[in-house]
Parts: sequence; structure tokens; C-alpha cells
Amino acid sequence: MSASYTEEDIKTLNWREHIRLRPGMYIGKLGDGAVQDDGIYLLLKEVVDNAVDEFVMGHGREIKIEIDDEGRVEVRDFGRGIPLGKLMDCAAKINTGAKYDSEAFKKAVGLNGVGIKAVNALSEFFEIQAWREGKTKAIEFSRGEVTEEMKRPRAAAKTKPGTRLAFEIDREIFPSRTKFKAAIVERMCRYYAYLNPGLSLVFNKQKFRSKNGLLDLLKEEMNEAPLYEPVGLSGRDIDVAFVHTPSSSEEYYSFVNGQHTTQGGTHLGAFREAIVKVLREFYKKQYDPADIRAGLEAAVSLRVEEPVFESQTKTKLGSSAMKPEGETIRTYVGNFLREQLDNYLHKHPETADAIQKRIIASERERKELKGVKKMARDRAKQTKLHNKKLRDCRAHWNTKHKSRKGSTIFITEGDSASGSITSCRNAETQAVFSLRGKPLNSFGLSRKVVYENEEFALLQAALGIEENIDGLRYNRVVLATDADVDGMHIRLLLLTFFLQFFPELIREGHLFILQTPLFRVRTKKRTDYCFDEEEKEAAIESLGKGSEITRFKGLGEISSHEFKHMIGPDIRLDPVLMEEGKGLSEMLAFYMGKNTPDRQEYIINNLREEVDRGSEMMTA
Repeated sequence: MSASYTEEDIKTLNWREHIRLRPGMYIGKLGDGAVQDDGIYLLLKEVVDNAVDEFVMGHGREIKIEIDDEGRVEVRDFGRGIPLGKLMDCAAKINTGAKYDSEAFKKAVGLNGVGIKAVNALSEFFEIQAWREGKTKAIEFSRGEVTEEMKRPRAAAKTKPGTRLAFEIDREIFPSRTKFKAAIVERMCRYYAYLNPGLSLVFNKQKFRSKNGLLDLLKEEMNEAPLYEPVGLSGRDIDVAFVHTPSSSEEYYSFVNGQHTTQGGTHLGAFREAIVKVLREFYKKQYDPADIRAGLEAAVSLRVEEPVFESQTKTKLGSSAMKPEGETIRTYVGNFLREQLDNYLHKHPETADAIQKRIIASERERKELKGVKKMARDRAKQTKLHNKKLRDCRAHWNTKHKSRKGSTIFITEGDSASGSITSCRNAETQAVFSLRGKPLNSFGLSRKVVYENEEFALLQAALGIEENIDGLRYNRVVLATDADVDGMHIRLLLLTFFLQFFPELIREGHLFILQTPLFRVRTKKRTDYCFDEEEKEAAIESLGKGSEITRFKGLGEISSHEFKHMIGPDIRLDPVLMEEGKGLSEMLAFYMGKNTPDRQEYIINNLREEVDRGSEMMTA
């Protein structure tokens, strides 16, 4: 019998109710602050974007950002200040803002008047204050509703003009453990500085400022030494910087009106196409696009009138034109590079020679790899038929399967651990790949050597990434190793492999580490699994001193019955995060390179003794 459908079933939500009921529509995933695309950073960005827009319009050269230990955020700019009579509308009236008038904010990111209203609705505490012409006004909200319209604001009126906005996220909406990570906020500030030379951002007293814009960004983010001095080109509404490195992968940082478009879009596609066309014309040779772009690291910033993004989170540009009924982005970027890059290469022949040598080296490497890749593909076909180490699932990320987002592969060490997971997994979405001992240390090795390694060849085939991650078969690649020394070593070897040859897997958020409990605390009536000492102590206090305490030494000790709960709906996964920059290659060289004496000295100097009360086992 079907349910009735009447007028009472039709509901109209006000703006704050809609945002709170469907926060994902406005800020993407909520998250707990562990990764940069979690919702709290979008809330912060909505506030800072408004301050940056003031700087772009020529008002205010400094933005102060403070986040305390309790998570309270305060952003102060020194622009013109929101008109006092419209302060309430700008904070709490949806589709209200100055950016609809393209003359006032011609190339701003936030055009739909939603931004700070979403911050307001999703904050337990929200306060906005503006200063203009020696006067000030402030309003305090909670969850989008006014709690106080201050006639005498706490901050004096006689101060520099501008706007101050403070908020504390609503713990009823966000996970209780949600917290801003200083490293992620610092990265945001660096990017704002790169895109706005001359602007100073002060985050918790740390100052960020850039003189050379995108060139500073590239120099900061590059993992490897450049093959020539990075090229920087600027024009009306466009800035480009690029360089080639010995790496075989491509790396891009793309922006539209100051928004970091992490998923690219039409502007990045136009750049990738244009640089191939210009270099082919310059060298008068039809080089393969993959050879031209191998090792390319580039930053592209475009200023577009009334940009169209593919979602409220603005991570991918959908616009095809620079402005409504105007020149296409593809044509604009192509013409700019054709003129500016061609001129640059004629004026800097040493750079032109270095680029051509890099293209030729890539071409040679590609031809050398051709035979090895054929061998890898043949082996992959055999793998699908005969690889007993892979227990596949039915749903895959690179298909249209209804459960593709849940597709997960656990990479385990040995048969005992894989046996436990395999016997209790969800065969619809969870696959298991069992390693045979410790994999090869791939640090400093060529792709050719890695392709010839059977263990990595089988792994690449299982993941579907023999060429690149476009064919990735699983949304989540999970390293499920023991928490002992051998397990950590295997984890490091796998991380080294992915960082060197498939960093996109990490950048796009596909690589995770499975958290497994260290302790089991139980009585006849209840069992608690504890992931650290603090949880163990809390469980003992809750269950009583007479409870049985077991310390797990490896995944193989956890029964399939118990494992079922650990890889079910309550699975704990730590995302593998990659802080870009020169430090990454230096870190890999130190921990995985051929400098054993240095590592030994480091370990001895940093040796830390921990005593486990249950087993009196000491670990370093």
C-alpha cells in the first residue's frame, strides 16, 4: 500500500533551515578538518575571499586571520567595510551581495550571495562588524538567528575602516572532533599571497606575502630541481608560470579569480592544449603531447567575468567564455601563449634548448618503455586469470556501478591478515590484495625497473594504474599492515612507491591507512576495541578493573568475526596527505635513500622509550 501524498507533504524551508538540512550543497563534505577539502576550510575561505576581493578592488593591503585552540575564527580586513545599513542583509539574507553588479566586483569568485550566509547558518556563534566613515555596527547570531544587534559594539568606532567576522562552527552539524589544522590554513594563506602579490595575510602572527606571484608558488611547491629557470608570463586577466623537472608526471595548480580549482576545468584544458601547440610550432616538429608535458609543473591563474563553476565548492570551472558573449577561454589562452611564450623562447634560447632536450629525453624513455609496458599488459592479463593474491569485488570506481564510490581495496601483508579480511569483507565493494613479503624499495629507481618488478606489476594491474590513475578501479586504496616494525616498514615502502610514481592517487584523496585496534577490553556482557592507550584507559574505567585486556600484535590475531566490525560502517581510515614542496623529496631521500649511517644517528638521537603497562614491552 503506497503512502498518501497531500498538501501537508509539501514543505518550504527558510534559508537557514535549508543550509543546515543540506550543508553538503553549500560546503561539500563536512569532514573533521583532516583534509583541505573538508567543509570548515570552505567556511573560512568564504570569509577570506570577501576580504581578498576588497584588496583586488584596491582597498586594504592586509588581512588578519586568527584561530584559537577552541576553534574560534576571526578575520579582519581593512577594506571599505560593508555599508552599515546593509550589514544584516549581507549576513542573513540569501542572494544578497554587491557582486551581482559586475562593475563593482567584476571578477570576484562569490557571485551568488550565499557565502557568509552559509557560514552564519552553520555556526553556533557568528558575529559580523563593519567600520565606515568613523561609525561602526555589529550583529551577533547563533545558527543563523540574531542573538544581539549591538548598539555599542565591543570594538571602538574610531579605527581603520573594514570588516571583522568571527565564528565558531556548530558541533551539532560537524563531527565533535572537527578541528582546523594550522598546516592547511597556512597553505591557504600562501596561495592567497601567491595570487595577490602585495597582499599581506597574517595568520596567528605568521605573515604571508609574495613578491613574484606564481613563480614563488612553483619554487615553493616543486618536489624536484627545475631543469631551467621557471618561466613567468603575465597579461590582462591571465598569469602563467611553468617549468620542467626530471619527473615523468605532470603537476598543475590552476586558479580562477583567486579560487583554487583543484579539479581544473576549461582554463586548465586550454593551457595544456595551447602549450603543446605553441612548442610544436616553435620547434617545427610534431612532438607527442605526452612528451611535451612530461615533467611539466605549471600554475595558471585566470580572471573571468561571471565565472560558472560546477558546484558551490567551486573546484572546477565550467565556463567556456572569458565574459558573457565574449571570447572563449580556449581562444584567449591559446592566443596569449602563442604570442608571449613564443617571444620568451626567442629571447631566452637557453630555456628553449633545455625544454627541447627534456622533450627528446621523454620521447626516448617512452620508446624504451614500450616493450616493458607490453610485457606488463600481458602479465596483467595473466593476473586477472591467475592471480590468487587478489580477491576482487563487484563494484569498481572506473565503472558506472551504483556502489562505485564505496569500492575499496585492502593491501595486506601475508596470507593470515588477508584471510581474516577476505572471510568477512563485503564482496560487493571490498577487495583484498595480499603482498608476498616486503616490496622493493623503489626510491630513486626508474619506471622501467619498477615495471619489471613482479610484485609492483601485479599491484599496478590490480589497481588498474599501469599507465596512469585514469583507470583506477577502486575509490579507496587502503594500506592494511600490522602496527609493528615490519608492518610499518612495508607501509613506508608502499608509500614511497605511490609518492614517486602515482602521486595523483594521494592528491586526489584515494590512499588511506586502516586503523586497527591495539587493545580489546571485555567482560561477559560487553567488548570494547581500543585504538590507543587513552581509549583503553577509558574502557577499563567504564567496564571495571576486572575486565580482560588483550593486546593485538598483528592483524592475523584478529578473528574474522571481530574484523567484520572494523571494516564495516564504523571503519576508521586515516587519509594519506601530501604536503607539497621541496621537503617531500628531501624526506624521501633521508628515510628511503642510501644514507644508512645518517638514519642510524637520527634514530639514536631521537630514541624514545615507551612502556606498555600490560606487557611491559619497550618500543622505540
